[in-house]
Amino acid sequence: VQLVESGGGLVQPGGSLRLSCAGSGFTFSSYTMSWYRQAPGKEREWVAVVTSAGGNTNYADSVKGRFTISRDNAKNTVYLQMNNLKPEDTAVYYCSARRFSRYWGQGTQVTVSS
Repeated sequence: VQLVESGGGLVQPGGSLRLSCAGSGFTFSSYTMSWYRQAPGKEREWVAVVTSAGGNTNYADSVKGRFTISRDNAKNTVYLQMNNLKPEDTAVYYCSARRFSRYWGQGTQVTVSS
């Protein structure tokens, strides 16, 4: 099982980034996919979730209206479109797959700074 995140980087406040997470080694389309993040000195927090078929999504209040989670089961990939980024969005972002077990990626750094 492997989850590989990409798309992180340095962006100015108000900017956008799109994170991707490619899954392999499991039946991607059967798993609920989530994004989490962990800022320095803080606990990991949940950001967004999308159900296996992509029909339902939910977001943490702190990102609602700015972030969009989506998935392409044909490509075994989940995305996180992040708009209007704020300095407080700076964190390592992790994707996670959950069904009977939970799997984690290695994370990608997002830094929002001028």
